Amino acid sequence: MDRKILSRVAYLLNCLHSGTRRYVVVVTIGIALLSWFYTTAKPVQPKLCGSPGGPPVTAKRVYLSDGRYLAYSESGVPKEDAKCKIIFSHGFSGSRLTTLRVSTEIMDELGVYMVGYDRAGYGESDPNPYRSLRREALDVEELADALELGPKFFVIGFSLGGHSVWASLKYMPERLAGAALLAPVINYRWPGFPRNLSTEAYNSQPVGDQWTFRVTYYTPWLLNWWMNQPWLPSSSVVKGTASLPNKLDARLHVEMKSSEMKRLATQQGVHESLHRDMMVMFGKWEFDPMDLPPPNIPVHLWQGDEDGLVPVTVQRYICHRLRWIDYHELPSTGHFLTMVPGFGDTVLKTLLA
Repeated sequence: MDRKILSRVAYLLNCLHSGTRRYVVVVTIGIALLSWFYTTAKPVQPKLCGSPGGPPVTAKRVYLSDGRYLAYSESGVPKEDAKCKIIFSHGFSGSRLTTLRVSTEIMDELGVYMVGYDRAGYGESDPNPYRSLRREALDVEELADALELGPKFFVIGFSLGGHSVWASLKYMPERLAGAALLAPVINYRWPGFPRNLSTEAYNSQPVGDQWTFRVTYYTPWLLNWWMNQPWLPSSSVVKGTASLPNKLDARLHVEMKSSEMKRLATQQGVHESLHRDMMVMFGKWEFDPMDLPPPNIPVHLWQGDEDGLVPVTVQRYICHRLRWIDYHELPSTGHFLTMVPGFGDTVLKTLLA
């Protein structure tokens, strides 16, 4: 009897010992995974322009009220001779240098002074970990005041830079003389969209883009980690694998994937530029553009019917809801409108008419 008890006790002790080892192994693996996740999820510290080891400062910059610098570039007639002053917001992976292409003749004829600026974290503008739509509008307004553009000026936004125009229409309509949206990127979760329309447009996007939208909207803190895992489905635009139906778009997309312009745009870190851009655009908005009241200024929207990045159906609906927007749909045209010959001239002649 005693021998059986001792045998049972030994068996139980052995099981306990084995269980302890398994527990230690599980805990060790768990700690290792958490450590790996924390290391890979944490964004790389940005290399600020002008800081030791960071990129040099080569652009003109203005100092903002929150202590950041905003870089800009000027084109057109001298500011003091200008009849119309325009602030241009670049697209995804763009910079202050990728503004509207306008002929010198039109710029001179219309008396246009144009300012392109690096949005926060892009190019030579300081990153802003607190980026938001309201802050985007404030950056535009502070830039205009620093450059003494006067009480009113025009704003133009291309592609993802369109959120800057929507924010300006929301938070400072009294400062605007006019606005133009060029193939503006949309947020599929804007409440004003009919459910069937937004769902159909959303499902038409590549699976990787759909997952990126979900992560950006529901868990933005996870975006940096997600985008750095090659085995996970992610943005086809960032990876340069988007299938674009328009021939000009397809060629330009391949060229831009490894262009020097993109490298300069993201030189302070991909997270501070591209990822934060996505978090503002595809995250939770502070307002729905389709609830904006009619402004007392001209507002135009241009959209190509072969745009493979922004479904034309959603732009048609937005402009159907907002009857105060003059909608211009371009046949056999893709997303990169600023590269279409003569398009810049058309935009300025229309907007400034």
